[in-house]
Amino acid sequence: MNAPQALSRWAGPGSSRVPFWAYTDPALYQRELEKIFYGEHWCYVGLEVEIPKVGDYRLSHVGERQVIMVRDRVAPRERDTDPGIRVVENRCAHRGVRFCQQQHGNARSFVCPYHQWTYKLNGELAGLPFKDGVPATGEDGQPCVNGGMPEGFDLKQHGLTRLRVEVLHGLVFATFSDTVEPLRDYLGAEVMPWLDRIFQGRQLQLLGYNRQRIPGNWKLMMENIKDPYHPGLLHTWFVTFGLWRADQKSRMVMDAKGRHAVMISRRNEGGENRTVTQGVTSFKAGMQLNDARILDVVPEPWWTVPDPSRPGESITPTVTMITLFPSLIVQQQVNSLSTRHIVPRGEGEFDFVWTHFGFTEDTPEMTRRRLRQANLFGPAGFVSADDGEVIELSQDGFRQWGQGGETLCELGGTGTEMTEHMVTETLIRSMYAYWRQVMGE
Repeated sequence: MNAPQALSRWAGPGSSRVPFWAYTDPALYQRELEKIFYGEHWCYVGLEVEIPKVGDYRLSHVGERQVIMVRDRVAPRERDTDPGIRVVENRCAHRGVRFCQQQHGNARSFVCPYHQWTYKLNGELAGLPFKDGVPATGEDGQPCVNGGMPEGFDLKQHGLTRLRVEVLHGLVFATFSDTVEPLRDYLGAEVMPWLDRIFQGRQLQLLGYNRQRIPGNWKLMMENIKDPYHPGLLHTWFVTFGLWRADQKSRMVMDAKGRHAVMISRRNEGGENRTVTQGVTSFKAGMQLNDARILDVVPEPWWTVPDPSRPGESITPTVTMITLFPSLIVQQQVNSLSTRHIVPRGEGEFDFVWTHFGFTEDTPEMTRRRLRQANLFGPAGFVSADDGEVIELSQDGFRQWGQGGETLCELGGTGTEMTEHMVTETLIRSMYAYWRQVMGE
């Protein structure tokens, strides 16, 4: 079934019931790539700290297209306005070869191995063999030139595809669009204070990576981190040790278009609260830690900030989970910090890349603490392994039903309002309201 036929089957005017075909239709997925990942959206590609020196590069993705994030030379007079970060598509302008094979490295230029077309770090074509042909002698004994590019061939017109780039607090975003709004406007005034809280005024320190491939539709991971309903039910660690539970003070924030969101919560001490733990099979009252350091939580000064929603008041969350549509999750779970990059690999699969970070001002003890707490997350994390498995089970359920069926997202109603609690699916409904608009439904 093609995508237009499938889209016409969305039942009702709202976004509280998502049809299974939204996760399984191959033609629809191709339209998502064009309209979302290659359209009017900013996509995360990496951290500026990953490429500290001129010539440093790292491969990344925007949708399924592989790109190169690279630090370019910048003239001294431009350093205050240009960070020197470029993002170019890893596809030779000559014959379409994916020319860069190393995941990261340092280069003076990029050279395609097929015909040795050479590109500057900013993607401009620097030169190519035999552009002006090869001097030779004709049959009449007179000098001539064999081959070469057509007269008027312009190097400037045959560079790599260069994406628009904006760097925010060390986070690097890129877009194929020439018309999408500036990044800060795209993220929105409601979400920006929560990004500022983590990043503003601090230099990032790279701590390491995890990578996994999850057999589920890419939107399911966006849903998962917009869903405050499941953490206190699915995750033994969260409900038993009080990291994220329905009895905590919390808040759901979203941008004006409903595409980005922040789930905010404050840790309690765990233990049994029968109003939220009775009958919850993931709650293990007798569970004890063999190594208490895994939950050696130390409050940090930057946790407390003026409350964006209540002038004159402050707020001190221990958890903020920020979803920036379509490709980035920024995690602060107590002292653990990471970005999570969603890379779609088809309608039923995506790569999930975790980049763990701290700050250059951290003490060695804090760095070790961040690394220990990172064991809660990542592919084999005590918490996040649950999410990868349940996403796979969800995709399996959608596939077995075919084109029929729908998910139900009506906890807390059918609207898309912000809430002061976590017993809601409003952020999921908001994302799909936006998705329907973008996809033309």
